Amino acid sequence: MRDGVEGERFSVGAREDRLVWILGSSRSGNTWLLRMLAELPGAVPIDDPHLGHHLGVWRPIPLAWAAAAGEPTLTTLDEVKRESESYFFSERYRDAWEPALRELVVARFDAQVAAKAAEGPGDAEPLVIVKEPGSHVAGLLLELFPRSRLIFLIRDGRDVVDSWMDAHRPGSWALDEGAFTVAPEGREALVRWLSAVWAYRMEAVERAYRVHPPSRRASVRYEDLLADPVGELERICAHLKLAASGSQLERIARAHEYERVPAGERGALKEIRAAAPGGWRRNLGPSEQRAMHEVMGRKLAELGYLGAPASRAA
Repeated sequence: MRDGVEGERFSVGAREDRLVWILGSSRSGNTWLLRMLAELPGAVPIDDPHLGHHLGVWRPIPLAWAAAAGEPTLTTLDEVKRESESYFFSERYRDAWEPALRELVVARFDAQVAAKAAEGPGDAEPLVIVKEPGSHVAGLLLELFPRSRLIFLIRDGRDVVDSWMDAHRPGSWALDEGAFTVAPEGREALVRWLSAVWAYRMEAVERAYRVHPPSRRASVRYEDLLADPVGELERICAHLKLAASGSQLERIARAHEYERVPAGERGALKEIRAAAPGGWRRNLGPSEQRAMHEVMGRKLAELGYLGAPASRAA
């Protein structure tokens, strides 16, 4: 591996300003955004480390949406147990576990950076771009890495839920990754669960975004990125001071147009499913749409998806 500053090997721990998080929600176009940003000079993409799914275990479990007497309130084990002295991530012992957790993440990311460098000439100061679908732990991640950079990717939650419902169909790519084929009578309960997850993640990332330094954060709507990928990439890169020229970004955006994705990787039942918004109107039944709006309607309105568009944050 090429040496970095002063002959020392590059480490995310020493240069966390070279760490960029893509946070928001799974099924929000984050794979597309990661693939484009991965072509920036010196970029090392880390695709779905699933930190959130290990550090932010859901409470209650999804089964509750079908079995509970009323509408469950989604939270995480950490929120329920953090004041308990014996809980591993207890607030009382945060000074003990937080530095160790940070070093674990650093070691893991550094290993992937080193592996990437071993494949060919590397960059002395790579840009480590992490797409984390478990974004409900955004607050913890940015507390661990306060000098890292954040891209908050926002997408209409109804399209997110529609995409995940498609992932639970027979033959879906997601079945090999732990998803299941949903029975017709279980669809509405699953819609409610997925709607609650989307709303929870949006609120968690919003809280983390508000307290992160403005110069180290940028937000982008999937719908805006789809309409003007070059312009939105230019805006993100300029604000976060990511090196990229306009011509580079034009080439990157053109290379990653949905129509250019190999046919075997896109379309129904594929991980890269569809680009156009609004498919939920066709794919979800009337009762499913009502259930979805009951759960996520307030957050949809706050984000400007019901009524006038909300203003874009810096």
